[in-house]
Amino acid sequence: MELFTTTWAALRRAVHELPDEAFALPSGCRGWLVRDLVGHLVIDAQDVLITLATPAEDAPTADALSYWTPTPTPPDGTDPHDALTVRLAAAYEDPGLLRDHLEDLGGAAERAALLAEPDLPVATQGMSLTVRDYLHAYVLEWTLHHLDLLAHLGPEDAPAPPPVEGLAEARDMVERRLRLRLPAGWSDADADALRLATGGESLTDTQRAELEELGPRGGMLPLSFG
Repeated sequence: MELFTTTWAALRRAVHELPDEAFALPSGCRGWLVRDLVGHLVIDAQDVLITLATPAEDAPTADALSYWTPTPTPPDGTDPHDALTVRLAAAYEDPGLLRDHLEDLGGAAERAALLAEPDLPVATQGMSLTVRDYLHAYVLEWTLHHLDLLAHLGPEDAPAPPPVEGLAEARDMVERRLRLRLPAGWSDADADALRLATGGESLTDTQRAELEELGPRGGMLPLSFG
């Protein structure tokens, strides 16, 4: 649960540090600008608050890994929910309003997480899981979106990257969920490894060959965790 707050605080801090002009740049999420991604984070914060206030009526049916269903086709911004996110983000007009709303909801979500009973089962998206597992699932969400936030920013605009402990845990979660270890040569670049494995960055022929050497599961990559 500590990594939830660490990665979430780092992501919100990164948004706070963005210059206004960066909100109109592309993000690492296909079809979304940076402002659209920040709008999505507002919705994510709302989801955390809703879920923490929704006790499950049955025993946990999922954990921090099975919460995710990797798919071969990443979102492209055309799904109705994704398109709604774009319209909502555009309605803010002033990036400062979007920053402030994220911090208001994001701070509340962090406080609610700290106050929640870790072993309480909560319900979300048709599944139930403990608060501990639910919040840990978001370590991957926050880390990938932190990378998405920085994907197309130049050094003059880019805030600090995700915390190293979040990157390491997110990589381990991806590997455990996929039941494979990413190529050993990717071991010193968790950010690059995560983006390559989840479709955030295009694979070179060499990298694709390295994955195919891992067997059928490696050949399935990249897979989206969106």
